[in-house]
Amino acid sequence: MCNASMLQILQAVYNSLSGRIPDCLGTRQNRLSVVALPKNQLEATNDADWGFLSSLTNCSNLQALDLGYNRLQGELPSSIGNLSSGLSFLIIANNNIVGKIPEGIGNLVNLKLLYMDYNHLEGAIPASLGKIKVLNRLSLSYNNLSGSIPPTLGNLTALNLLLLQGNALDGIIPSSLSSCPIEQLDLSYNSLTGPIPKELFLISTLSSFMLLGHNFISGTLPSEMHNLINLGVLDFASNNISGQIPASIGECQSLQQLNISGNSLQGAIPSSMEQLKGLLVLDLSNNNLSGGIPEFLGNLKGISALNLSFNNFEGEVPKHGVFLDVTAISINGNDGLCGGIPQLKLPTCSNHTTKKPSRKLVMIISICSATLFITLASALFKIYHKSRKMKSSVQLSLISEQYMRVSYAELFKVTNGFSCENLIGAGSFGSVYKGSMRSNDQQVVIAVKVLNLTQHGASQSFDAECETLRCVRHRNLVKILTVCSSIDFEGHDFKALVYEFLPNGNLDEWLHQQLMGDGECKARDHIVRLGIAIDVAFSLEYLHQHKPLPIIHCDLKPSNVLLDGDMVAHVADFGLARFVHQDLEKSSGWASMRGTIGYAAPEYGLGNQVSIHGDVYSYGVLLIEMFTGKRPTDSDFGEAVSLREYVQMALPDKIADVIDQWLLPEMGNDEQDKSNSNKSRDLRIACITSILRIGISCSEEMHTDRPKIGDALKELLAIRDKFRAPSTN
Repeated sequence: MCNASMLQILQAVYNSLSGRIPDCLGTRQNRLSVVALPKNQLEATNDADWGFLSSLTNCSNLQALDLGYNRLQGELPSSIGNLSSGLSFLIIANNNIVGKIPEGIGNLVNLKLLYMDYNHLEGAIPASLGKIKVLNRLSLSYNNLSGSIPPTLGNLTALNLLLLQGNALDGIIPSSLSSCPIEQLDLSYNSLTGPIPKELFLISTLSSFMLLGHNFISGTLPSEMHNLINLGVLDFASNNISGQIPASIGECQSLQQLNISGNSLQGAIPSSMEQLKGLLVLDLSNNNLSGGIPEFLGNLKGISALNLSFNNFEGEVPKHGVFLDVTAISINGNDGLCGGIPQLKLPTCSNHTTKKPSRKLVMIISICSATLFITLASALFKIYHKSRKMKSSVQLSLISEQYMRVSYAELFKVTNGFSCENLIGAGSFGSVYKGSMRSNDQQVVIAVKVLNLTQHGASQSFDAECETLRCVRHRNLVKILTVCSSIDFEGHDFKALVYEFLPNGNLDEWLHQQLMGDGECKARDHIVRLGIAIDVAFSLEYLHQHKPLPIIHCDLKPSNVLLDGDMVAHVADFGLARFVHQDLEKSSGWASMRGTIGYAAPEYGLGNQVSIHGDVYSYGVLLIEMFTGKRPTDSDFGEAVSLREYVQMALPDKIADVIDQWLLPEMGNDEQDKSNSNKSRDLRIACITSILRIGISCSEEMHTDRPKIGDALKELLAIRDKFRAPSTN
């Protein structure tokens, strides 16, 4: 390779090359203009292995360098900033590169495309990137970058693609981005704060998507939304946005997908949204929206997915358009709704349902409510003083004032006395009950985990879960609403944790119980299962990278993965969770517990300390279970002694025999249908095979042989992108 002095283009793709890139590359080939080596097995494990970059600085004609989808590790050397100033394309995406992005990257002033996504880069985004005035496409997504988005990016007057999602960026979104002719913007899955700058809505070039979901953005939606007349996808989901949906949104007539779920929006759905004729997906769930469901939503011909669940909507549900397809709509958690098609099983609307109550009736209800409240408060006050042995109810100091306060009496009431009818689950240290109570002036459905304090270790489990959940916040972790440490009516200690209720139950139920209707359809979809697996991996990566100390879950299994209305996974049950290097009492039965049989790592059985490698093992078993439909404790593995070995023995020729048969398409009747079915089946088997290989890798017996969860996550994301319908990028 290093003898070809006249070489101008060096290109090799798709697994044809492996090993180190020679240090001499570029030493003699000073006429090189293109080096394209993507999708190989090229490696770099230390600083010396990156010597080729220094050699490539001799190539003054170098215009493109593509090293994406390889196995490059270690830190980027500062010499990357000394490459040819004529370099236009630099791609090092989908590797395992760590460390900071060198500030000298800004010296590459003629770069038009810079892709560094899907690595482990950390630290701040270099402000020097603002010097690359011709930069057209910038992707730094899915790294560990932190700090604020540098305002200098506003100097990139040619930038039309900016992808920064999946990092740990904080601070406000710089208003200077309005100077960029951005068409595609993704800042989702970060920790951005503050209001959305109105200048962002003045970027007239925005056309493909603007994704700001899953941050900590606050404030209201600016009225300037009407400027986004060319935008196709708009996503503000899972933030802290309040106020009303501005009427100006009706002027965004190119919108095909709108997601504002998981915020604190109030008021009615504006009538101007009737103008969004091209809308395909609308998600307004988990807000405080009220009023009736507008009839015009049924008139939007193209809409195929409508989620209005967990708001305060009331009145009659329309009976036309999308509302005729029960699988296309979700209206759960709106207790005031009635009517609609029979499949919704809503109460019949009375003649007075939509009428406002009279002032006299409101006064009567208010007086009665006040009287009832005073009577109840007085009775509780007497009960409190009557029993000297009863401890005072205390709110744990670890739960701050932002959480609602709740007493034993309230939890007793909302769960109907912790009745069997409200029981939705039971575990080693307690039982979980469903209830409904008011929080922040809205009715919310809750799940109450009541600890069985007679069980040895239950109290420590309660403390561990509180300590963990007070420190974490992630869309794929179960959300805690509050805790209660009090006494019951008989004077016994009482401890409970209150979570948001997730309507689709846990993953174990979806994998192993017979489902009906929409549930059966989703259970057969391998991409839905892959999405759940990716969600779980995201949560583990967050825990394992938690600062100042990583967190180990210690009990990952399908029954501890809960699913919300959109089939988004939320990891739950942190009763055995540990912080890395946490001191444990060796005599404690709780401290010695390290998970569940079948999912616990083999080294735990030898008495080894818990580690993030143990979580990776549990994840590997979970992944295999998801796509074989078999539990690790089953006994029908034939000659194999474990679920992992059962799958490994089937690779590659007999893998279709071990895949969950629900995931394989049925064969058609005629020749054309059979041909299509075979193609679909082969693609699906190839996809699932790739996933199972990751599960096998994660569940290696030796913990040193297991990948990091972040590496497994990257592979799963690549599989999803490869085997699902292509999306706009």
